[in-house]
Amino acid sequence: MIKSEIEKAFNAQINREFFSSYLYLSMSAYFQDINLLGFAHWMRIQAQEELLHATKMFDFVLERGGRVILDKIDKPENTWQSPIAAFEAAYKHEIFITENINNLVSLAIEHKDYASNSFLQWFVNEQVEEEATADEILKKLKL
Repeated sequence: MIKSEIEKAFNAQINREFFSSYLYLSMSAYFQDINLLGFAHWMRIQAQEELLHATKMFDFVLERGGRVILDKIDKPENTWQSPIAAFEAAYKHEIFITENINNLVSLAIEHKDYASNSFLQWFVNEQVEEEATADEILKKLKL
């Protein structure tokens, strides 16, 4: 059985992951509007990946006997000053998600919830890739 404090933290992260999908979908629409179809496609794939992250956590909470409580998803930005600004926002957002995943890991360790800690290691590794990819594209754009 998952502890209530950890369940609450997972629910908050599930909401952040759904927001991430919403944000990247908005970025995809932005890139589509300015005729950068490759970037639009990349952001669409990122949006789908974030949905996968949310549903993985969703299923984990349920599997542990917890309750998933979905909250409202904030409205994302829908325009950016430039493609660079959009990727700066994406990179900054990935750093924010990493911080929250790390906080969730710390909470799991604090509560000696080894199952949650083990589950979250996939996300820890995934965030390394997410940050690196966004940073790489951003650096190339700045060239």
